[in-house]
Amino acid sequence: MTSLPRIALGALAAACCFASVAALAQPYDSTAPLTRAQVRAEVIEWQRAGYDQSDDWSHYPESALRAGAIVAQRRAETATPAGGARH
Repeated sequence: MTSLPRIALGALAAACCFASVAALAQPYDSTAPLTRAQVRAEVIEWQRAGYDQSDDWSHYPESALRAGAIVAQRRAETATPAGGARH
């Protein structure tokens, strides 16, 4: 009779594993509203890329595009594995 509780426990453990994998596999929803912490982190990321909000507007499009390209490049480098993609 001890095998029935072991089977039930194993089934419960498997269900928990599958549930956690499914939760991690959810796609990123870019339309979801950002939290304050996320917005602050993005502002800091842009500032580290060289964008200055207090700068005069005479360089606005160029400075924003340049900082945006730097941020995108850094994010791409972070998303790529250290050894690069293997095919």
